[in-house]
This record gives sequence, structure tokens and C-alpha cells, in this order.
Amino acid sequence: MKRNREEEEEKLEMDIVWQTPADPPKRQDYIFRDGKRYVKPYYFEFISHVKNRWAGKTIVDLFSEEFRGRPYEYYVSAVKSGRIKVDGEMVHVSYIVRSSQKISHFVHRHEPPLMANGVSILQEENDVVTVCKPASIPVHPCGQYRKNTVVGILEAEHELAPLFPVHRLDRPVSGLLILAKSASRADIFRQQIEGGMVKKQYIAKVIGEFPENEQVVNASINYNAREGRSTAESDGSNKPLKGKVACTKFSRIRTNGTHSIVLCEPVTGRTHQIRVHLQHIGHPIANDALYLSNHLAPQDLRRQAEEPLELVDPDACSKKDEELMFKIDPMCTNCPHLGPKGYGEEQEGLWLHCIRYSGPGWEYECPHPCWASLY
Repeated sequence: MKRNREEEEEKLEMDIVWQTPADPPKRQDYIFRDGKRYVKPYYFEFISHVKNRWAGKTIVDLFSEEFRGRPYEYYVSAVKSGRIKVDGEMVHVSYIVRSSQKISHFVHRHEPPLMANGVSILQEENDVVTVCKPASIPVHPCGQYRKNTVVGILEAEHELAPLFPVHRLDRPVSGLLILAKSASRADIFRQQIEGGMVKKQYIAKVIGEFPENEQVVNASINYNAREGRSTAESDGSNKPLKGKVACTKFSRIRTNGTHSIVLCEPVTGRTHQIRVHLQHIGHPIANDALYLSNHLAPQDLRRQAEEPLELVDPDACSKKDEELMFKIDPMCTNCPHLGPKGYGEEQEGLWLHCIRYSGPGWEYECPHPCWASLY
């Protein structure tokens, strides 16, 4: 499976090169509580290969320095118990690793929760299925997510597998998602997209009264993977452009003077392109905290951006209640809680929604979200 850009960003933090496949997601793997979808924790083996910069470190120091999500004492115990192995063999905690060796880490995996919204099937054909993707759900496995993904949920709840996403939607973005039922069909779609034969349309709710005339933004996009954000570079600058050429067309659908609903048609496909181009012309998405730094949001949105992100409440349910749902692992640093400790994410999603994709002889649409009415 090809890694998308989101996976590459996560790899910078996780240094995971390859993961072994686990059992396919099943309906009973999910727990719904307080409006959120959780995954029952499960065992999973992460496998990586020793990079040149890792060589010469002890196995425990390597993990404690490179994978900081768990304490030093955990890695000592994991090596002693054989949960961490080198080339398939148990080693001593003082073992010095060498370049290119295979390291495996057998973990009790807790996936972050999602909003409990389902993935609605819009249309199913012999070789294609289209769905309405809710905000907060990643499209396919990446980072800490595997079963809590669109692909995982469709397999568990609708027995649709394998599926090959034709295009990507960032996790906070909602709307139309096209998935092919075969790699060959997905390749046909991708060739059409890369050949400029596919028209993509989104709608966004932005700050301010958007201009009545169509706005065409040609500003290069420079994406910083470590910061997780993009910047727009104007051609008028004296500095050489570092980003990739990007173009988006915007048309106002309606406005109430405070906000506007805008039709967005990306000609190119860069990371955060619509979001950063709207910011670039002074009309950022109204609840996009990442790109609202130079704009004043309405009071309720400003408060939302300033408040701490919601964390999984460690006291939301008792240890006894949790044990009824899954087996507690005594070495796990997240047990007995369903979600990973200290994990906080904004779940509501952006006011950015994919409504239509069309190409040679085909067109797929998705209903508009409720926020598009401006009422």
C-alpha cells in the first residue's frame, strides 16, 4: 500500500518503516461511549530497521530517545520480557544495535477515539463505492489509527474490502470520498486526476464578506512537515520560491456579511491548499485554528481555539468497567483506559466539505453539511 503524505508526516515522529498486518476490523471491535467511537485495545507488532544514526546505541536508549511516548522503565521491562526483540531474538538491555538490524516491538495498542458519526454509503457500483466521510476520521491506516479509519469502519460494518481510496481528505475535512474496489480501477482514477481531467469542488465557510467576483489564487505552497502547516508564497517576493506551484478558484455562493459560503475548486492538489489560499486572500476558514493566527474569529470560535483540547477522561469509567470490555495488559502504559493517555484532539472538524468530483463520463456528489446554510 502506498503511503500518503499524512503517513510520511507521521513517520517523521514515529520512525516506523513497516507494520505487520493484524486481524481485519470487526463490528465488535468498536465501543461507543459519550458520543465517541473507541476501538478495543489489541496487540500489534511494530517493526522498524536500525537507521545509521541509531547504530551504536543500546536498545533501551534507542527506544527511550526515539519513541518518547512511554517511560524509560517501560522499555527496560519490554526488552527483558521479549516484547522488544532484535532480528527476532531476545537481547540484554545493554545490547548495542547495528545498522539495518530489524527491531520488533509487540505492543498493546490503544487507538485514539473519533466522533461516533457513521460513514454513510452514497453509491455502490461494481468497482466503486462513494461515501460521505465525517470530520475527525482518517481515510486509511496511518500513525496511531488503523481500525478507527474510513477503510477500517467500512470493512467492519459493511464487509467492504479491499478498498483503494482514489483521493485523500485530511482528517478534519468532511465530504465525498471515492474508493475503488480494485487497484486497477483506482489507478484509472488517479491517472485522470494527474492528467488534469478531474474537476474537484469543495465548499467552505469563511470569515468576512467574500468578493462577489471569482477569485483565482496562484500562490506556491510550501509545506513544513514538522510543523504540520503550509505557507503561501507570492510571485512578487524577491526571495526564490521554495514551494510547489498551486492554483485554486473561489466563487462566493452566499454571505451574511460576517461569514461567507465559498465554492472552492483546486486546480492543483497541495497539502492544505484550500485552507492556506483562503488565508492568503484574507478569508480563512472560520473555525480553522491553524490558519486563523492573523484574524479575529467570532467570540465562540475564539474561545474554542483558546481552550485546551479535550482529553480522554481517565476517570470516565472504572477499571472494573473497562475490564469487561477488553483484557487489561499489566505492562501497558495506557491500560485500563480505552483511549491513549494524554491524547487530545479537536474532533469537530473544519468547515470545509468536499461536494463533488467529476471526470470523463462520471460524476459523484455528496450532500451539503448543515453549516453551509449560514442560518
